[in-house]
Amino acid sequence: MTQTHFGYQSVDEAEKARRVKGVFDSVASKYDVMNDLMSLGMHRAWKAYTVAVANLHEGDRVLDIAGGTGDLARAFARRVGASGQVVHTDINEAMLRTGRDRLLDDGLALPTTICDAERLPFRSGSFDLVSVAFGLRNMTHKEQALAEMGRVLREGGRLLVLEFSKVAEPLRKPYDWYSFQVLPKLGRLVAGDAESYRYLAESIRMHPDQATLKAMMKAAGFGHVDVHNLTGGVVALHVGIKC
Repeated sequence: MTQTHFGYQSVDEAEKARRVKGVFDSVASKYDVMNDLMSLGMHRAWKAYTVAVANLHEGDRVLDIAGGTGDLARAFARRVGASGQVVHTDINEAMLRTGRDRLLDDGLALPTTICDAERLPFRSGSFDLVSVAFGLRNMTHKEQALAEMGRVLREGGRLLVLEFSKVAEPLRKPYDWYSFQVLPKLGRLVAGDAESYRYLAESIRMHPDQATLKAMMKAAGFGHVDVHNLTGGVVALHVGIKC
């Protein structure tokens, strides 16, 4: 079996998929509360910035990958209007169901489907914009997922990848302390699950840094890639244009 990483552990690829599913099954019901607590509410600003950079227009077609509880899908839907479409997807059923229910509570009945970003069930050139927020680092074959995202975009379409990244050097020690000492304790107290949040901290460190991810996106067919560092590099928004 081919080996990959699950946090700092080396595991079989099939085992990683099972474990990642377990993490998100466990945290789905407390996902939004934990996001607010562990980011001190900053995740809302990061997503708002992403929506602003997306610069969507009436009638645009958008694919939201790893859409989870639906924050980006909700904001995108308001911008594309009745003549546009936002497809809300996730590989994890518990997360997708939580997001779908929240969207319905807000009066938004969006197309919602379970799908694997490495094998997207959509025609080539179907979308004006593809987004993935805090999901790429959990994917086993990131290069394949990026290539699939490019395939379903029209020529000139854009991919937005919002993800934890490599923090600036002056913040590294306090950030590491917070990640490995505070986050697991918060997870245990609020979600009853310290291990999933320890995995979160480890998965961030195993994710490609800003320059590496930019190079991966270019290799996947994105002719121009901009990198927006947010909160000192705690998070980065990569914006790729399909050539």
